[in-house]
Amino acid sequence: MSNTNLLELHNISKSFGALTALRNLSFHIGEGEVVGLLGDNGAGKSTTVNLISGIHKPTDGYLSIDGKKTTFTCRSDSADAGIETIYQHTALVDSLSITRNIFMGRELTDRFGFLRQREMRDIAMDVLQNAVHISGIDSPDTLVGNLSGGQKQAVAIARAVYFKKRVLLLDEPTSALSVRETEALLNQVLKLKAENVSSVLVTHNIYHAYQVCDRFVIMSHGTKVFDVDKADTTINQLTEYVVLT
Repeated sequence: MSNTNLLELHNISKSFGALTALRNLSFHIGEGEVVGLLGDNGAGKSTTVNLISGIHKPTDGYLSIDGKKTTFTCRSDSADAGIETIYQHTALVDSLSITRNIFMGRELTDRFGFLRQREMRDIAMDVLQNAVHISGIDSPDTLVGNLSGGQKQAVAIARAVYFKKRVLLLDEPTSALSVRETEALLNQVLKLKAENVSSVLVTHNIYHAYQVCDRFVIMSHGTKVFDVDKADTTINQLTEYVVLT
């Protein structure tokens, strides 16, 4: 693996007491690359996402960003490194507006500490209209609780786009979406790839992954069992590795 890779996992192991969730896991994510992280339940995918997100610390091994060894002690360390995690149930607050959710924890304030409400609203509107293209939303004042699942995912992506994240970790993002919303989300991943934003797509749906991913990492029982470029594999082969390992 080259030091020019954006993010690398080096022989990562993670134990919870007597349970070993990850064992000697190594893989990398390149600039502007979409990687599909596949595997059955219990494969270790969610533990891997939580580790990259700074929620878990490795028992052994380490991560590197741009070739430099990195230690994440909390979620904010991962965010500061340019990593944004978008979970199946997005970490949004239903009772707040789209604007407040986009800037939650990173609000713009003046020198007296007052919120710059109008500026945040204008930025949110610009991101929604020009960066993410969320259909059916005409105001950033809309409460997130009134949005569909796909619209909520898009708001989470809009937050990542505005704060210039380099890597999106999408953990089962399509499982609760309609067909149309799924297509919109996958198209958004491709749009971000064109802007050199990398993504890791964690999913059970190999067909969705095959539409957008450049490379696939398949896990089983906490280890990597297959790492292959899209050009060198097929949906049938990927399915066999997921089902039979």
